[in-house]
Amino acid sequence: MSGPLSVQAPPASRRLTSWIANPWAQARFLWVAVFGYLAWSLVPVFIAVAYSFNAGKAQTTWQGFSATRWFITDVNSVWQDETLRSALFQSLKLSALTVVIAVPLGVAFAIALDRWRGRGAGTSDFVMLFSFITPEIAIGVGLFLMMTKLVEQIGLGFTAQVLGLSMYELAFTVIIVRARLLSVGKHYEEAAMDLGASPTNAIRRVLLPLLSPAIFASVAIVFASAIDNFVISQRLCADASCQTIPIVIYSSARRSPLPSLNALATIVLVLSTVLIGAAVVGYRAMTRGERALAESPGAEEPVLASGG
Repeated sequence: MSGPLSVQAPPASRRLTSWIANPWAQARFLWVAVFGYLAWSLVPVFIAVAYSFNAGKAQTTWQGFSATRWFITDVNSVWQDETLRSALFQSLKLSALTVVIAVPLGVAFAIALDRWRGRGAGTSDFVMLFSFITPEIAIGVGLFLMMTKLVEQIGLGFTAQVLGLSMYELAFTVIIVRARLLSVGKHYEEAAMDLGASPTNAIRRVLLPLLSPAIFASVAIVFASAIDNFVISQRLCADASCQTIPIVIYSSARRSPLPSLNALATIVLVLSTVLIGAAVVGYRAMTRGERALAESPGAEEPVLASGG
């Protein structure tokens, strides 16, 4: 009886030839690129967050650790400084109202585009994507001129910021929901109508629950994008009462900024990260059944039929 077979490693020349022929076989360079990108992107953020806990007033020299000075206790902290506190509340209010307007309109727009057949459908798709292919500064200038020349009743200020950001963020919701519509298909909705549901009830009781993961993700993305928007918010701002966090940070950068600005940015970062994380967890929880069905061996699309 022979002993266990031993597997010999290929010679070095053969390994070198194989590596030259296919250097991506084991994702050697991909891992380097991934870690390099993460380091390049996250290290500056970690440094900015770290200096929000600096005990001193310098933004470039570490002078000890303080967990609350630039958040709560100091006279120039986020909570004590009227300008910073107002900017925080203004950003939260602006982002929340943008979500309330942009997400429902985006869902309706996505469903309408998905149902639209015939002349004009392609043009509508292009209009929907207009904010992605147009530089944001051009959109900001256009909104500024429209609010000051065409709709002078609205003018500049908080209302103009809400309307401008809602228009700009609408495309995010449309793209996310349309992707979900393509993956869901129409057979569930058609089966509901075959069983006697009206088109309105089929959308309300069948389609919208199926779209809930995409709607939840749209809420998180629109909120995170709106809270740190600078170009449109700045162009449509009339005075200090409508200044948001990015506007305050940009204006203070010309002077000698304090670590309280880092603390303000840290608060925004934490809020955005928590919201995006909740969106990821919620999306995975809502689509757990679909993933299990797709991963199960021999799974097939359910056949829905109505009784005669």
